[in-house]
Amino acid sequence: MSTREHWDDVYRSKDPDAVSWYRTRLERSLAWIEACALAPDAHIVDVGGGASTLVDDLLNRGFENVSVVDISETALEHSCASG
Repeated sequence: MSTREHWDDVYRSKDPDAVSWYRTRLERSLAWIEACALAPDAHIVDVGGGASTLVDDLLNRGFENVSVVDISETALEHSCASG
């Protein structure tokens, strides 16, 4: 099984909030991003973001150019479905 298949299987078999690494809000990441004092049009890429809520929080804070990249297409589908 490839790495991609593994992560797709994880997100097919569990809800995104049922995995051990899930956090409702990524407060530490948000604090680091805010400490950078980026302009609203800064480009931010969440690598390995999967079904994370970080993109939602960044958009709610006024950031305009946020991208999420993940090896698991299934994780990204969860993210799109919830947004």
